[in-house]
Formats: sequence, structure tokens, C-alpha cells
Amino acid sequence: MTLQPPYSANHAPYAVDSRLSRGRLFPEPDSPTRTHYQRDRDRIIHSTAFRRLAHKTQVFVPHEGDHYRTRLTHTIEVGQIARAIARSLRLDEDLAEALALAHDLGHTPFGHTGEDALEEVMEPFGGFDHNAQALRIVTRLEKRYADYDGLNLAWETLEGLVKHNGPLLHRSGAPIEKYAARGLPVAILEFDARLPLDLSSYASAEAQAAAIADDVAYNAHDIDDGLRAGLFTIDDLRSVDFVGDLVREIQARHPGLERNRFVHELGRRLITRFVEDAIREGGARLAQANPQSAAAVRAQDRAMVTFSEPMQAADKAIKGFLYPHMYRHPKVMKVRVEAAEVVRRIARAFLADPALMPGEWASAAQAMKGEETRMARLICDYIAGMTDRYALAEHKRLFGDAPTLR
Repeated sequence: MTLQPPYSANHAPYAVDSRLSRGRLFPEPDSPTRTHYQRDRDRIIHSTAFRRLAHKTQVFVPHEGDHYRTRLTHTIEVGQIARAIARSLRLDEDLAEALALAHDLGHTPFGHTGEDALEEVMEPFGGFDHNAQALRIVTRLEKRYADYDGLNLAWETLEGLVKHNGPLLHRSGAPIEKYAARGLPVAILEFDARLPLDLSSYASAEAQAAAIADDVAYNAHDIDDGLRAGLFTIDDLRSVDFVGDLVREIQARHPGLERNRFVHELGRRLITRFVEDAIREGGARLAQANPQSAAAVRAQDRAMVTFSEPMQAADKAIKGFLYPHMYRHPKVMKVRVEAAEVVRRIARAFLADPALMPGEWASAAQAMKGEETRMARLICDYIAGMTDRYALAEHKRLFGDAPTLR
């Protein structure tokens, strides 16, 4: 029996075709049983960085409760939603899933709180960007293979990882607004010089499906977690466009429904409506543009896979509600302030004396003596890779105590 990778005959013309991949930085023989993107998905799942997501904060630190999302459970939910969207639009499901599973690999301990703190400390050395950090992880920091550093992912996976939220450069070559002041992160520029990622174009439709899946998952599980934590009530949600309609819909159909089931039903309906909208809008845009290749999708002047205008407004309303009621809730902010200080103190201690880092990290820093920026980036790599509990343990090792984050 001759083994053959399971290519799908159902892919649309605009889907990425694994057989036409631009390849890998380090050439490898094709697998006889898996497509390029199935291999990439598997490499991501088996990576150390992926496992660490289990102990990294989404919004709540893990000891707040067993049922709150961690960065890993969020990632798994994004992967499921990305596959559902990709399947309906006849895209490569494996590439969409691989990108969904990799999109948060660069996050620090304590969620966006840790990222903000690390950005503050790293500001003199080029700052911190979790997307660029994810690229560093999959191209340099994972050390699993005998022949190269990183995971040696396919070009299309790396492109989607870097550009899933859209182009990083305008067609003129100038950085987009997010990077206008400082310029693109060095990690992205350095890798792009080795393997150009077409930074002024959109990524594939598969990458766009993974990006929109992230928004869907965020909206649904942050409402779910916020309700479970008692940060706001179901009645509070009645004033939120779209969500309020779902609340009233459930109350009319299931009067007296117990609260736990109500919360689940709300999350289920919210995900369903957002996903179905993204599929309808994405299908309509693709039909209108009629791209006949993945390259034609990249050449478009707007995203192909996105929400309709009414659902974009609903997404904005949800985020507008969650920001004050959840992300800036006094209970959450208390923990955020303490967690940020943990990251800042650790980073400043290592920047002052890199020898305080353990073993191989201290040795690597010693080899960079006199190269301040490179050494700072090494320290940043070490801290960004920490889990919440490891960061607290390092704080205790360095300073004799650690906050309880409650």
C-alpha cells in the first residue's frame, strides 16, 4: 500500500493548497501520511510553549476557580470555532486550526497584564509584542529537533501567525498605525529578511478564520466567566445590544430556567450567531470578489472572513460592556496590579544582574556581555515563557515572598 497525505477534494479555489506550499525555512521531505498543515498543527500541540498555556491566565488566575478559562482552554475553543468556519467556507481546516492553536503562544504570564508590564520594562530595548514573541517561539526558542531551532513550520502557517489580524505594512511600505511610532518588532523584521512573509498583504482566508474565531471565543467565554465570577448579572446584560436580545429570547422560550443552564444557553447561542454570521458574510465577500487562488485572497484590499456590519456593532457593544464590568472590575484590577508588579520586579532584577537567572539562561546571558539589547531580549524570552505559578515562584526565590493574587 502506498501512503498518501489526505488532501481534500472539497477545497474551494481560494483555499490554501498544501501541495502548493512555499515550503519551510529548512527543507524537509514531505510526510507520506500528513499534509504540511497537519504536521504543523501536530508540532504546535507537542511544543513546550503550548503546554505552558495551561497555566497562563486568560482573565482570572487559575486558583480563582477550576472552571474559569486558562489561555489553553481559550486556545482550544478558538481552534474548534476556526475549524467550523473553515469547513463551511471550504478552506483548509488543518491550517485554520494550526493558526488558532498557535495564536497565543507568545503571551506572558498573567495575560495582558503581564504583557503590559513587560512592554513597559522592555521599552528601551524595542518593547514587547506577543505576536512577535509567538514568531520567536516557533522559529527560535523551541528546541526539539536535531537539525534546527524552532518548529520549522510551513510558510503559510508562519504568514498566518504574523498577519492573522491583517497586514503589518501599508502598500507603500510604511508600518500600520499600531507600529507607526516604533516600527515593526525586530523579531518579525529579522525573520522576514530570511523568509519574506509579504507583510503588506492580507493573510490567507484560513488565517482570517482563525482571527475571527478568536473574537467569537473571547466574547462568549468572557461573558460566561464574568457571570460565574459574579462581576455582573444576567439582568446587566439586557442593556447590551444583541446580547440583551438573546437574554430575552431565552427567558421567553425557557421561563424559570435555572441560572447555570441559562448561562450555558446564552454562550451557546452567542457562539452560534457569531459563527453563522461570519460564515454568511465571509461567503458573500468571497463570492463577490471571486478569488481563484489563495494568492488572490491575499491581494484583496479588505478581509474576506469577517462579521457583517450589524455583528461588528454587536461585537463592539460586547467589548464596550466587558471593559468596565470585567477587565476593569475592582476585583480583577486588584489582582492585575499585583501581577504586573511581579513581572516588573522580576524583569528589573534580571536586567540588573542576569546571573540571577537559572543555569543555561544565565550562561547565555554571560555570552552576550556588552550586548545590552540582545541580553534584554534573552531576559524577555525567559520571562514571557513563564507560567503564572512559575513567575510567582521566581518572585519568591528572588525576593523571599510572592503575593497571593486574590
